[in-house]
Order: sequence, then C-alpha cells, then structure tokens
Amino acid sequence: MTDLSGRTALVTGASSGLGAHFARVLHDAGATVVLAARRVARMDAAVATFGKRAHTIAMDVADEASILAGFERIEASVGTCDIIVNNAGISGDAFALKMPTEQWDRVIDINLRAPFIIAREGAKRLAAAKKPGSIINVASVLGLRGSPQVAAYMASKAGLIHLTHALALEFARYRIRVNAIAPGYFKTEISADFLESEHGQALVARIPQRAIGELEHLTGPLLLLASDAGAYMTGSIVVVDGGLSINSL
Repeated sequence: MTDLSGRTALVTGASSGLGAHFARVLHDAGATVVLAARRVARMDAAVATFGKRAHTIAMDVADEASILAGFERIEASVGTCDIIVNNAGISGDAFALKMPTEQWDRVIDINLRAPFIIAREGAKRLAAAKKPGSIINVASVLGLRGSPQVAAYMASKAGLIHLTHALALEFARYRIRVNAIAPGYFKTEISADFLESEHGQALVARIPQRAIGELEHLTGPLLLLASDAGAYMTGSIVVVDGGLSINSL
C-alpha cells in the first residue's frame, strides 16, 4: 500500500468531483492535505469526514494574488507542499462561432494560466527548501483528440500537456517531477449533463470499454505519480480513458 506519511499535498478545485476524490486518496495514503477552492463551505464539510491532517483554504485560481496569498498561508500553517495536484478547471462549452472572447479567456486562464502559476510558485518553494516534489497536472483526453463545441477546453488541455513536458525538463534539476493525468469521461458536476444527453450516450458507445470512468479508476495513477513508485517518471502523460483516445471511430 502506498505510504505518503510525512508528505504535504495541495489539491486545487477540491470542493467537488475529481479534486475532492484526489484529496481523500492522498489523505488516506498518509499525506497532510490542503484542499483549495472558492467554495470553502463544501470543502469544510468534506474535511470534517477526513479526520486529522486535512485543511482547507480559499483560493480563486483565476486570480494570481489569491494563488500567491494561498501559498503564503499554506507555508505558514503546514509548510512546503511536495505534492501539488493542479486539478481546478472549467469546460466552457460553446461552438467557436458563438463563443465570446471573454469566455475563451476565462477557460484559458483557469485551465492553463493558473496551473502554470501554481506549478511555478510550488517549484520555487521546493527549490528554495531543497526538497524533491511531484507536480501532477490534470489534463484531459480532449487534449489529445478532437471534439466539437469545446475549442477553448481542448486548446487549454493540449497546452497543459505541453506545459507538463516543458516544466518536467526545467524542474528535473531540482528533483521536481512534473507529470499529467489525462482522464477520459468521468461523471462529475462538469460532465453529468453532457453524459446523460443523446450525444453523450453516443460517445459512451464509442469507448472501447463501453463505460464512463469511475473515480476509483484514477486512484492508482494518482498514487503512482505522487509517490516514489513513480520516481523515474517525469514528463509522462498517463491516459485513463477506457481506450477512447485510441479509437478512430
């Protein structure tokens, strides 16, 4: 069983969905976990069921000042985070011809600009403390293949995948690993309506395993990248999609 005792993890977008699951998995593996999001009340309710070693912090990843202030509070309360899960994201569904520039900008800001700032700030602190670390970016299968009505989301996740590669090269000298998980379709608040639609059901039929993912399917990949089991992995993109990305149909 993976043992993350003595490790400190930051998970963004941790008030629901994948982020809440990631936070619990890391906590259950022994890490001290900081859940970060705007909806603090929801995180507080979740942390009440965790037990010890779990903390919450208000963080708006679209606001650099909020990110920087969050890191300062984390440093003061629990120390330097050596596991960082860049999970916060939005979908921004809209056909390109009808998408306002402001909507495009917001998707890029949250899905790509914010992970860069968070990875940069986390790596700065790890390098200063001379500590190794693991940064895990939550990308998407849509960073690897196409789909209509999600141009901004696809661009942001494709950018996040290449950002993962770039930061892995730059941070390796500091013993900081940077990898990404690229989930396929999992039922969360963001995807629930789509997956229940006619188009969503048609998509599920094209997944080779003929099913959407369960949160537990992401537990193993997360622990692999967060722990010493993945010590020789950096710049890796771990795809968890039931085979969707290799299906040309």
